[in-house]
Amino acid sequence: MTKFSANLGFLWTELPLPEAIRAAKAAGFDAVECHWPYDTPPALVIEALAETGLEMLGINTSRGDVAAGENGLSALPRREGDAGGLIDQAIAYAAEIGARAVHVLAGKAQGAAAEAAYIENLSYACRQASAIGATVLIEPLNLRDAPGYFLSTTTHASEIIDKVGASNLKLMFDCYHVQIMEGDLSARLRALAPILGHVQFASVPDRGAPDQGEVNYRHLFNLLDELGYERPLGAEYKPNGATEASLGWMNALRG
Repeated sequence: MTKFSANLGFLWTELPLPEAIRAAKAAGFDAVECHWPYDTPPALVIEALAETGLEMLGINTSRGDVAAGENGLSALPRREGDAGGLIDQAIAYAAEIGARAVHVLAGKAQGAAAEAAYIENLSYACRQASAIGATVLIEPLNLRDAPGYFLSTTTHASEIIDKVGASNLKLMFDCYHVQIMEGDLSARLRALAPILGHVQFASVPDRGAPDQGEVNYRHLFNLLDELGYERPLGAEYKPNGATEASLGWMNALRG
């Protein structure tokens, strides 16, 4: 049976993180994940995870100076020190709460110098994550929602993973972003299965619940079952109203 993770960056955003974890359990999710938990004391997250029996699958590195338009620092030349600090922060928090993965945000940059910085920072992140048995994830973002973002295609992500050459560097395949940028989701999932670290989903084009829009998620989830992908799939969509009112898709797509 397909398992689902609630992305608490988009779901139950009106609640403090520990209460959002409890809400996800009550709604029937199998795991949780979030974006930036750093304002919440780890002890409160640990308590909520222990109470619910849910696992926190992953967290993101911080974006940097959001007011200045930053969306990650790891591909920014001459910002290696700052990027390393954000990686250290994420690894330490993940270790404390038992999260199994850290998504290292690339940021807005282009060119050979940006790629060199990204590879250097990812190599560092992989070494640090290896010490706690964690995976480092990279995620292509579509350029409509994230203009200027360094990593925008699965092809480029695969090339970066090959260049870093770390066994714990994997691809976060967000079906929403990939459909907008590249399409052909079934063929891409088949080709990229060996490097999949996490899969996320939302409807396209509005990033709403997955029971609408142009993507047939029943087909994709069945394909992932065929490919032997057993980890919970990340529901990273924007509900139109209360999260509880948006969950009709979950039972329909579990089987």
